[in-house]
This record gives sequence, structure tokens and C-alpha cells, in this order.
Amino acid sequence: MGWDISYHPISEKQISEWYFDVLDDQSLIDKLATKFKIEDFYKEKYKETIAVGSETKDTDVFDKSHGYYAAVVQGFFQKFFYTRGAALSFSETGLLESYFKNWDEILPKEKVTKNVHNRIIENYCSGVYIPANKVVELLQDYEVNTEVKNELDNLFSFNRINVFLKALNYAKDNELGLLEATEVVEPNPIDLNSSSCYSNLFNCDPGGAILYQKAAMEQIAEIEKKEKIKEGEISSNAEYKINNVEANKAPERKGFWKRLFGK
Repeated sequence: MGWDISYHPISEKQISEWYFDVLDDQSLIDKLATKFKIEDFYKEKYKETIAVGSETKDTDVFDKSHGYYAAVVQGFFQKFFYTRGAALSFSETGLLESYFKNWDEILPKEKVTKNVHNRIIENYCSGVYIPANKVVELLQDYEVNTEVKNELDNLFSFNRINVFLKALNYAKDNELGLLEATEVVEPNPIDLNSSSCYSNLFNCDPGGAILYQKAAMEQIAEIEKKEKIKEGEISSNAEYKINNVEANKAPERKGFWKRLFGK
């Protein structure tokens, strides 16, 4: 399985107010839904996410439980951004470490499980968190620091850097941090209208998914040409499967991607 990465602009205060405080008092969901005009469909998905989060044990992996659910919850409130296969967690140089903030620096000790990585370690997992002040610093350094620019350009190759910079700028403009996660949204590059998401897809910026679809179609066209297959034969007969059956428990309303992308 590949990596469907998303970046979620959210402050440390919002992480607490929208997720951890709600774990302690689930009646807050109705108040938050009213305040932020969250539709009933997504309010129910919000409740489902909190219900699952409330079952988290102290021995569970934080990044695959609370961290991931916090990213899902963010998407009910505001815009988030998608990139296929590109993530800060995949950096192996250590060059970007100073921009990240660990969960035990964000939350009270009792909120963090005993097993936390502060990175993407598997699918359906949260990754690094960049606090608001470091979002600003990273954007500045990208413009003036050659090493930082090269690192980000390599991580987010094939034009994916434009999506990541868009996420950073959105966070900067709204004075927010940026939370990384994987498989919050899983676009189907063959048919965007049959994609899957745990959160609110209407809040997903479409740029990254369109880029993913374009790359997938180009690869398929190359295979067809090489194997002398009729143009469009592979894509018209391909079947794209979501590996996690849990992702289909709360399907999006029919036609979502058609409405979002005009497909």
C-alpha cells in the first residue's frame, strides 16, 4: 500500500479544544458543530471519531490513535491538504528536526500514551507537528536556506512542493500549526468519485488529488504504449481497492468528488 499524506492546519489550542476536551465531555460536539456550522452528516462522523478515540488505551500507539484522530477531527472544521507519497516524516537527514514539536511538549503528560513516535510509522497514523512559529520560520528558510529548500524539494518532488507550500502558507495566514497524517483521505486516481475519507472531503484542497490522478494516468498511458495496449484500456478496466475496510463504514455522500473536482 502507498502513502496518502495530508497536512492539517491546526493550533495546539484547537487540538485540545476540538479533540481532547471533547473526549472528556462529548456534549461539546453539539456546541462546536453549532459554532462552526458543521453539517449534521459530518457532526455524526465527528461523534464516531470521538467514540473510537475514547476507547484508546494507555498502551496504544499515540500516533495511530489520538494523533490520527486529531487530524481527522481538524478536517471537520477547516481546510486541509493532500499529497501522494510525500511527507516530512520520510526525511532521513535530521535537517528539519528543529521545526517539529513533540506531543509531550504540546499536551499534558496524562493525555499522551506510553508509546509515541512523533512520526508516521504505519498507514493510518499521524506524523510530525510544526507549531505556528516554526511554520513561519520554515517558509522563510525555504526562501533563503539552500539546504532546507533542497530537502523539501526532494521530499515533495514532481510538483508536490507546491501543495506543501500552499499548506504552510494557509497555516501561516491563519496563525496555525501544521499536523501531518496519513490515510485521512484516500483518493482513487482512476475514479475520484469513488474515493474514501474519514473526515470532510469538502475541506480537502483538490490540488494534490488532481496532481496524483494526472501522474497515475500518465503512468498508465506509458504502460499501454509500451505493451501496445489500446489507449484507455487499462484505466477503463482497473479496480482500485481501499485496504482498510473501516474506511467504508461512513461513506461520503454520492457524487462528492464530482462536485469538488468537476469530474
